[in-house]
Amino acid sequence: MGAQQVAERFAELYGAEPEGVWAAPGRVNLIGEHTDYNDGFVMPFALPHQAIAAVSRRTDGVLRLHSADIEGGAARITELRLDALAPESDREWTAYPAGVVWALREAGHAITGADIHLASTVPTGAGLSSSAALEVVVALALNDLYDLGLQRWKLARLCQRAENVYVGAPTGIMDQTASACCEPGHALFLDTRDLSQQQIPFDLAAEGLRLLVVDTQVKHAHSGGEYGKRRAGCEKGAALLGVDALRDIPYDGLDAALARLGDEEEVVRLVRHVVTEDARVERTVALLRAGDTRAIGPVLTEGHASLRDDFRISCPELDLVVETALAHGALGARMTGGGFGGSAVVLTEATEVDTLTKTIEEAFAAAAFKAPRVFEAVPAAGARRLS
Repeated sequence: MGAQQVAERFAELYGAEPEGVWAAPGRVNLIGEHTDYNDGFVMPFALPHQAIAAVSRRTDGVLRLHSADIEGGAARITELRLDALAPESDREWTAYPAGVVWALREAGHAITGADIHLASTVPTGAGLSSSAALEVVVALALNDLYDLGLQRWKLARLCQRAENVYVGAPTGIMDQTASACCEPGHALFLDTRDLSQQQIPFDLAAEGLRLLVVDTQVKHAHSGGEYGKRRAGCEKGAALLGVDALRDIPYDGLDAALARLGDEEEVVRLVRHVVTEDARVERTVALLRAGDTRAIGPVLTEGHASLRDDFRISCPELDLVVETALAHGALGARMTGGGFGGSAVVLTEATEVDTLTKTIEEAFAAAAFKAPRVFEAVPAAGARRLS
């Protein structure tokens, strides 16, 4: 799938060439899970997998949407009136692009309509931000076509609002910022409080390393209640501790903070994960800057244990990936993404990729799990115009 194919399909659907074609990638999070909505630190990088959108403007207040990836979508175009867009009105895949249009208009931008054809190679439900890729590619296209002049971080904020309010998924800012702002060959060290960014070189191939993504094929949904419960629990912890966000609890003050929470067992677990996870992001950044990439492996593994035992969002398939990989020589492994399914990442020597892949696949077969999808994660470019 490329820009030309998407543009040609647009012309078949809408009877005219598109005004342009844009792309926005999915992402994998190296470290920093469930810290973004706690004003903390994250470290994602963009994947080569991307959503591509061919788009043209309209002037009649109509939004027309088509996806190449929806079953039965060969000829079905969804038509929506802009003045009828509202939260709670749409729970199909169209909620993501429609929510972006709604958020832009709510922010005062004069969007008068659009024809959009989308195609994506980002696996859905795998914790790799397929929804953020859809949002960001539409936002970037409309920003360019309507000459809105919005900076990438602002587009990410508007996309987050679309997902939080229009779609109803209480996600943080990481996914949209990663899709909009990542650079090839780098991981993005993002402070989600002030949105300051640092591009950290992350060239695994040069060091004889690989990072595998193992998609367990167990689907998750951020709009589900368990994700929201974790976020609410973190907010409760911040309130009980008298801080704006858990980001404000220093790592060396964690024990004292947990003691103040008393018998709030669930809140204690959530707070412990967030504070230690922020510290793990900072440790990872320091190790990468020092050129000691192999040493981040144990940090990744610590992160998985925290997500499994304190945040309690892992699942048997994710745990099996991590346990199998570590037992067969991986340098580190952890679940990545929102949890309750999705993907894990495995840091390994390049020479061990084939063996580890086969071993993980065999472990899944022995457990009677659905076969996983394994691929190499290579830091790729963020959102951009293709034509």
